[in-house]
Amino acid sequence: MRILNVTVVLATVLSLCGCGVSLLDLSGPGPAPGSPSRAVVEELLGRVATVASRPHPGGYERGCSGSESCVFGPAWTDDQDAAGGRDGCDTRNNVLALDLRSVAFREGTRDCVVLSGVLADPYSGDVLPFDRADAKAVQIDHVYPLAAAWDMGASTWPAARRLRFANDVTFNLLAVNGADNQDKGDQTPQDWLPPNRAYHCFYAGKYLSVAVEYELPVTLADRDALAEVAERCP
Repeated sequence: MRILNVTVVLATVLSLCGCGVSLLDLSGPGPAPGSPSRAVVEELLGRVATVASRPHPGGYERGCSGSESCVFGPAWTDDQDAAGGRDGCDTRNNVLALDLRSVAFREGTRDCVVLSGVLADPYSGDVLPFDRADAKAVQIDHVYPLAAAWDMGASTWPAARRLRFANDVTFNLLAVNGADNQDKGDQTPQDWLPPNRAYHCFYAGKYLSVAVEYELPVTLADRDALAEVAERCP
């Protein structure tokens, strides 16, 4: 129970974004302010299950048009039971409202539709303006990628659990710069970590918190990569 409590508290802290930090010192030496300690990351590593390699059960279709399987439900739907669900605002706007600073909302949307703001980006270390007219510049990342989750066990979950996972603003979603999000794709830590090394400890804690919360394993190579990150954490 103690480990689970650490996981929930850590996920909550890491979800209070701009990633819970100021717009300054994003790329300074050492781990970014607010990063989890080595002890916390190693505790999470001790909790998560490990598999030899990523399986490929097949059947993953994210799209929801035509004959596509829509395995994680419609993108950013509000009709789900994760935090923020059924609040009258879609998941993407919920994440933007949480992660941006100096947020401006469209009038008449009850503080839902985000028009502009500023992102302290944890992947690049840059301070990025957000404008809804250029929405692709800031994207919402699934820290534990949907395709990877499908391969690692979500293919056997009930549809409601997959829907919750895809829209979980507390554990699994971050606003990040679009280029790095596209570069990451569905890669896991063995192949991809944020270009901004100051946020490797943050990312490791976030990734492992998702894995523990949803009982998803990591591969041996993922574990080695995250353990190496942990050695550099404060």
